[in-house]
Amino acid sequence: MSLPVSHAPEPAYLNGLNLPQREAVLTTDGPVLVLAGAGTGKTAALTARLAHLVGTRRAWPSEILCVTFTNKAAREMRDRVGRMIGDAVEGMPWLGTFHSVAAKMLRRHAELVGLQSNFTILDTDDQLRLLKQLIAASDLDEKRWTARALAGLIDRWKNRGWTPKDIDAGEAEAFANGRGAELYAAYQARLIALNACDFGDLLLHVLTLFRTDHEVLRHYQQRFKYIMVDEYQDTNSSQYLWLRLLAQERRNICCVGDDDQSIYSWRGAEVANILRFERDFPGAAIIRLEQNYRSTSHILAAASGVIAENGGRLGKTLWTEAGEGEKVRVLGIWDGPEEARTVSDEIETGRRAGTPYNDMAILVRAQFQTRELEDRFIHIGLPYRIIGGFRFYERAEIRDALAYLRLVHQPSDDLAFERIVNVPKRGLGDKAVEKLHRLARAEGIPLALAAARILDSDELTPQARRALGGFIGNLARWRDLSAAMPHAELARQILDESGYTAALQAEKTAEASGRLENLTELARAMEDYETLGAFLEHVSLVMDNDALASDEKVTIMTIHAAKGLEFDTVFLVGWEEGVFPSQRSLDEGGNASLEEERRLAYVAITRARRRCTILHAANRRIYGQWTSSIPSRFVNELPAEHIESESSMSGGASLWRANWSETGDPFAHVARGEGRGPGWQRAASGGQFVREPKRIVEVRQSAVSLGNKGRDDLSLGQRVFHQKFGYGDIAVIEGNKLEIDFEQAGRKRVLDSFISIA
Repeated sequence: MSLPVSHAPEPAYLNGLNLPQREAVLTTDGPVLVLAGAGTGKTAALTARLAHLVGTRRAWPSEILCVTFTNKAAREMRDRVGRMIGDAVEGMPWLGTFHSVAAKMLRRHAELVGLQSNFTILDTDDQLRLLKQLIAASDLDEKRWTARALAGLIDRWKNRGWTPKDIDAGEAEAFANGRGAELYAAYQARLIALNACDFGDLLLHVLTLFRTDHEVLRHYQQRFKYIMVDEYQDTNSSQYLWLRLLAQERRNICCVGDDDQSIYSWRGAEVANILRFERDFPGAAIIRLEQNYRSTSHILAAASGVIAENGGRLGKTLWTEAGEGEKVRVLGIWDGPEEARTVSDEIETGRRAGTPYNDMAILVRAQFQTRELEDRFIHIGLPYRIIGGFRFYERAEIRDALAYLRLVHQPSDDLAFERIVNVPKRGLGDKAVEKLHRLARAEGIPLALAAARILDSDELTPQARRALGGFIGNLARWRDLSAAMPHAELARQILDESGYTAALQAEKTAEASGRLENLTELARAMEDYETLGAFLEHVSLVMDNDALASDEKVTIMTIHAAKGLEFDTVFLVGWEEGVFPSQRSLDEGGNASLEEERRLAYVAITRARRRCTILHAANRRIYGQWTSSIPSRFVNELPAEHIESESSMSGGASLWRANWSETGDPFAHVARGEGRGPGWQRAASGGQFVREPKRIVEVRQSAVSLGNKGRDDLSLGQRVFHQKFGYGDIAVIEGNKLEIDFEQAGRKRVLDSFISIA
């Protein structure tokens, strides 16, 4: 029996909603997809819809399933709805995250998958410990086939809704030469024996139940009269299948999301889920929320111009009543250090003009980019915070590396010794380390000296003695090398010979790759200091910064971490090919990854309310090597009428082009002791070109490319030569930018001035 529908006057929860938002609230029957662009008030529409379903008695609160991705989002929705409909929100047991809702279902039917209702949900550490045991029992080398890599693989399979029997030979080959499925099955069996599951199991077990037990599925299909989903573009395959099964009977499902903001494929998100909504639910109503309440029109137009280049999208056009505002600024600068100086100067200017630090943010594509910014801010005393991660020198891998360096520099540093004596794992257990502490306390000597002495005793097992002896021997050798070897090179050697680099490489995860990037950036940072001692002193001052910082701070974060946030002023740094879009994404994911990178650019620009500044450098040090860069293709995709382009190199570029045409050598002014523009003057006076001959060629290429509008002697299919990538054929010509299919390097995007006709 259906509940009577109320015909009361228009309720308060509709006040302030625009027409599409109201449509999203009032369209209650059948499938609905709400395409909510950035800053268009989708949370207001979603909560008002929830209040409407309850307030008009279309369903009891317990008959509505409403899922979000984070506990914070669930709490915010519950609070908002509570303010609209009062205590009725307390009767909504099915409002929560995917995992919390699935856990509630699983505890009710645990015995059907071999569990008891009081099952334990393992955290990451417990999961890794269990996988290590299984790998060891399988006689595999855990250093080569790591537990973390296996955990990532199993998580990916569970995100796809695959049980061990669903893993084919090709997928199983991804771990231990074909033993992936076998280990997955052993892991699942062990979890059942422990009456436990991991987070991926919460959805996978329920999905398995829905597929195999029609009574259970029908129970929930009947229970939920309405289903609502937030951030639908971020669902993985398992979540998608779970929702589709639940919605098949009543079809009253409302999904809210933005295909243009799907940026989490590395977490298993499938943008295809939102793109095929109409195919999954024929006759679905598609409602577009396009009025933006956050940004000015120039910012929105710039973001829209970039995202329009994507093919796989449903499409919408954002607009605002906030006025035109300032155009998006695009700044071309010389290198990474100048980028940090420019951003800090702009921030100080903005602060003097009345914008609080808290209303300014710097968004980076990768965590390693924060190091130069942090060092600059520390140097000038500009307060900042890192969101979604640690400050550069506080990250675990950086602290580990610094502990090695501190111990080489100061052998009596017991805190450093404790941190890395068994990092990476060397077979030194807690008992062995305790014996070292006991001897050090008894003798009143540093731990490193105690370790050297205990090697002459029978206190340790043969395995522990060998491990500790190798460690102490390495420390002594590195200490000897430190007198003659450049300290940055020494750091790289220590990380390699200690096994630290190899341990991260063996993990084969995105997180491990990011840690390796950070370690590379650490070694590069050391090159700016004359001695190891000077660098370690600098780090100590950096680590002490928190004590001096004010409550008001500039925010530094990755673009991924910034999703859902907004700031008056946003700086987008590192917009160069290979940095953003990232080279790894392009190499590993092809066009699908490029489109996700472009969605990431859209998200980045739309974080800004009033001012957005994009910076790209002609030269950047990546992985310890200077690289000449070209602006990101996303810069080229910005609509010209909505941006203002500036360059700190314009004077230098003109002089270099003149030298090239007159003498054939753009470095002629360097030989004459001349210079124009801040970047070029510094490069000439710094002696950089003399120290790094290879760099001369790279900078020469970068300089010549400035202002080039495209060569007339090139055509599609033409064979050309590039100094770095070798021979290849031209596939695409866009002005002075080319895409070339190289014989060895694959397809690359380069400027035409970098190549010659073969």
